[in-house]
Amino acid sequence: MSYQVLARKWRPRTFASLVGQEHVVRALTHALTAQRLHHAYLFTGTRGVGKTTLARILAKALNCETGVSAIPCGTCSSCQEIDAGRFVDLLEVDAATNTKVDEMRQLLENAVYAPTRGRFKVYVIDEVHMLSTSAFNAMLKTLEEPPEHVKFILATTDPQKIPVTVLSRCLQFNLKQMTQALIAKHLKHILEVEAISAEAGALPLLARSAGGSMRDALSLLDQAIAHGAGSIEEAQVREMLGTVDLDHLFAILDALLAGDAAAMLQVANDMALRSLSFDAALQEMASLFTRLQIAQLAPQAVAEDLPERASLLEIAAHMDPEFVQLAYQIAVTGRHELPLAPDELTGFTMTLLRLYAFRPLTENEAGGRPGSPIVGVGSPLVTTGSTPKRPTLAPAEPGRTSPVPNQPAVELVSAGERKPPAVADPDWGTMLAALKVSGMARELAQHCELRDLASNRMVLRLAPRHRHLLMKPAQDKLQQSITEHLGRRLQLAIEVEEGTGDTPAAAAQRDRRERLDRAIASVEQDGLVREIIEMFDATLIESSIKPV
Repeated sequence: MSYQVLARKWRPRTFASLVGQEHVVRALTHALTAQRLHHAYLFTGTRGVGKTTLARILAKALNCETGVSAIPCGTCSSCQEIDAGRFVDLLEVDAATNTKVDEMRQLLENAVYAPTRGRFKVYVIDEVHMLSTSAFNAMLKTLEEPPEHVKFILATTDPQKIPVTVLSRCLQFNLKQMTQALIAKHLKHILEVEAISAEAGALPLLARSAGGSMRDALSLLDQAIAHGAGSIEEAQVREMLGTVDLDHLFAILDALLAGDAAAMLQVANDMALRSLSFDAALQEMASLFTRLQIAQLAPQAVAEDLPERASLLEIAAHMDPEFVQLAYQIAVTGRHELPLAPDELTGFTMTLLRLYAFRPLTENEAGGRPGSPIVGVGSPLVTTGSTPKRPTLAPAEPGRTSPVPNQPAVELVSAGERKPPAVADPDWGTMLAALKVSGMARELAQHCELRDLASNRMVLRLAPRHRHLLMKPAQDKLQQSITEHLGRRLQLAIEVEEGTGDTPAAAAQRDRRERLDRAIASVEQDGLVREIIEMFDATLIESSIKPV
């Protein structure tokens, strides 16, 4: 007997065996049980989710010799002929190749005749959105008031292209994409029945590559069985799919945390030697940053049985949540720009260097010494030799000098051991420049002015027009940063009222304006410029001048 592919062998033949479409099965089952049968059904959804399969099961339920039922017997001649695709009263039409109005008219002319064998004559029109406008118009009357013995089942992957006049004549069911967990579970069941061994890590890879389509998953499963000579191994599946091993991505993140750009590029070169897909690598990297953010903000949502759970939690503890958001954007943008790069390796390399260039700086890097470890919410990676280690990094004390460059680690200094400065800095702009704060917290601080600073309380004033910056997380982060800077606990209060307007943001704006005025004056005094203006009666466009 010739081999039958898994996608056909395991095509569901009853409502009970259909996977992942419980909402549609429930509605059809109740309608068949109550004998409330509509004359036209429309199944929508992406490829491989069960539209045609559902149409055939419905045709069996309507024409089973035991009667109209939600559970067709599957043994009568009608059920067997429908499963075999040779039932004379089940007409399956591919609208992609029968788009013209004449073909639709010829098809509908036969609808008036009674069925030959079955109880109903069932028309299954696949990819119905491909019909021409004239063909749709030709079927409207028959679709609205068909003969009693005719049932229409329409299927499409693009319901937006179907005229509203057709949609209003049908019961519409939207079939959902399969989840990765559901696909992996179904593949495991199939392999157990087929007595084929498979590693647990291989099935999620196949499920993810299927893109929500069970048919694609079964086709990939067939390919994996052939590739593995009757068994399925994770390494072979990764090789077959060109999937990027998470070890490569974790190596990139370790190098990023260690501030080692050369190590990041070495991983990219190793991936190129293995001919791995850089598009898939950036897709997986964006997914990894998403899981890292979940591990940071909702660690209880990380599954206990996730293989990479320990690595995720470890890296998440050493990255700034704000940088993870930025890294996700960089990965997504890098994938979008990959086709525009000279080649995929170049595009992937520039994405990695962008991650390296935009990572938060340590005190050493802020002082001009590159190559230092990244500073995040937790402790950074510091490289000692070739093995990355994660020591605990203490916040810098006011007036404390930078650590010795060759010192491999920095000891933790608790807040109680810090000595508060002898004199509080009254200049809010100077204090803000020394604070380790970014994002919305820094934006809030930039538009505040210092009203009062006592031993245990600081009062800032914020203009009413900047009230939208008063977000609780930003205030908490600003208070924590000020506490660490001053070396003592204090309460931060922000009053919303008009002040003098002497804020760091206003000072920065004045400084930019002064530098621009000096630049404009310098250009106006230039001899060549003055000569050109007088000779050609020209006008100097001040908006084109940028201070350097």
